[in-house]
Amino acid sequence: MVNLTLTLKLPFYKLNQSKAVEFDRLTSINTQVANHLLQIDIKERKKLTSAAFRHVEIGSMWINQTIRNANARTKVKHFKRMWLEVNNQGFEVIKSGDLYTVSFSLYRGRKKRIPVCIHQASHTQVLDKIISGEALLGSLKLCKSKKGIWYALISVSMEVPEAGEVKGWIGVDRGQNNIAVAALGNGFGKFWQGGRVKDLRRRFQRTRKQLQQAKQFKSLKRLEQRERRIITHINHVISKQLVQFAAYFDMGLRFEDLSGCRQTMKQKKKTKSDAANNRDSWAFYQLELFTRYKAIRAGVPVESVPAPYTSKSDHRNGVLGVRNGDWFRGFDGYRCNADFNAARNIGQWIGFSCPLDLQKAVSAMDMVDIKGGVNDSPYN
Repeated sequence: MVNLTLTLKLPFYKLNQSKAVEFDRLTSINTQVANHLLQIDIKERKKLTSAAFRHVEIGSMWINQTIRNANARTKVKHFKRMWLEVNNQGFEVIKSGDLYTVSFSLYRGRKKRIPVCIHQASHTQVLDKIISGEALLGSLKLCKSKKGIWYALISVSMEVPEAGEVKGWIGVDRGQNNIAVAALGNGFGKFWQGGRVKDLRRRFQRTRKQLQQAKQFKSLKRLEQRERRIITHINHVISKQLVQFAAYFDMGLRFEDLSGCRQTMKQKKKTKSDAANNRDSWAFYQLELFTRYKAIRAGVPVESVPAPYTSKSDHRNGVLGVRNGDWFRGFDGYRCNADFNAARNIGQWIGFSCPLDLQKAVSAMDMVDIKGGVNDSPYN
């Protein structure tokens, strides 16, 4: 069994205005407590408990968690907002009819917990495991979105079965023209194209330049956050589909190991100035990270293989060929999509893709068109 930790984002269902206003007011008080802690010497601060804040109406368990959070942020000089947070002793999740509720008490001296209904969204199975005791609760944090929607962030840990044996491996190649390409061993492949993301990044780059010239830095920060949220959502969607794709065929997923690629990728200055083509800004690792934790939950194994030669080798025989843009050409004239070829190599990886000995490999690499560029496999 493997231990999996998840954070559930659960918006409150039909939260009345008075509770929303109270959440705002108590969050403001909690922020004041956190900023007051920053004015105390670190050694003295670590000795403090909720007893030092008896005058504050927030419950002692919430205050104790605020003290722990403030002590953990050693380099912060001022908190803009400190959300209310409590450990698993301060709340419970129950089911009332068809609705799930979170019960907690925010006030000091009040033992009665107030139930608040939540949207279960796609977390019904996990919430049922919490109620049955199969999953353990962590902490609860009350947060508010920029649209004014209050929600509960609940940390949950549970045991899931280890990934068993699989029929084979699906290679996943990541790039810019195609965000991801998944290829099975029989020649079938699935593409997630990156044209929309490229257009999006260029549009955000133009708007960002205008805001910088106008010195509207607050708007600039909001724009960057919005761009980050959109890319994160896209990676969540693709990672979910990758895991479903692998589970359907009862196969595992293989990624190329791109650790350290920021230092090894060669880019021209003109390329880096274009947000759509600058590889430094692309969230390759985030996609793999999202896929890994979703795969653990689904029982799909995930592996990483070395990146060298995966884009330059022919998936049929491992002999080095020529990659030029979107196309790969083998030594015998065979042509196929370059990302699909790389995905096939990753999926059937057994050592290095190229079976040639060192001297022949060097000789073959001398004939490779380096100007063809490798978007997703850096030179090592």
